[in-house]
Amino acid sequence: MHSYAIGDIHGHLDLLKAAHDLIADDMARHGAAPTIHVGDLVDRGPDSAGVIDYLRNGQMAGADWIVLKGNHDRMFADFLDDPRSQDPGLRADLGYLNPKIGGGATLGSYGVRNAADRPLAPVHAEAVAAVPQGHRQFIRELPVFHRRDQALFVHAGIRPGVPLADQEETDLLWIRAPFLDAPQSHGALVVHGHTAIDRPRHYGNRLNIDSGAAYGGPLTAVVIEGWEAWHLTTAGRSPVRPS
Repeated sequence: MHSYAIGDIHGHLDLLKAAHDLIADDMARHGAAPTIHVGDLVDRGPDSAGVIDYLRNGQMAGADWIVLKGNHDRMFADFLDDPRSQDPGLRADLGYLNPKIGGGATLGSYGVRNAADRPLAPVHAEAVAAVPQGHRQFIRELPVFHRRDQALFVHAGIRPGVPLADQEETDLLWIRAPFLDAPQSHGALVVHGHTAIDRPRHYGNRLNIDSGAAYGGPLTAVVIEGWEAWHLTTAGRSPVRPS
């Protein structure tokens, strides 16, 4: 049994389509399997609206795609509900439209221009009018984890030692330490993004597939079989071995 996974997309529709092309090529050789997207569909990149539309339409057309919620996706949904909302995982001195978060780029993809440089009330009103209700519902209802075979797919990670049923959503969307520092087995290979690195890396108990598309890096697609993983490239599969 194998599964495919794609890292943090951050509004890069062109990279997402290219990742799906790599997966399609691998499926032609090894058979069909679900593709799990580990969240952060939006913010920072140029076409968050296009990414949501592409994934939503694909699922509606019957594609075997699982799309998980990332912290940026939750912040986007919360901003549309309440422009002054503050995500519990976000530093108190930052807001959704802060350039470090990149919400202005997401709103720009819906036609709301210069969102970070204008008064909040009219920006929010324009955003509510511009973002289709179907997109809002899609983001709001995204699951926060997916378990398949020996792999647990989640955006940021899990709190070590806590049963999956008792994990808190904010940890699943935001955690770094102590998850990144934990050497012990979690009972599954945790496939995650959220913490940008230069390339996919296997740590024995977890597999990080956020290769920094938000910052000009590539978008990673991998295939997982049991506890093993391969990076999908134009040349085919490249092993990602534990280090």
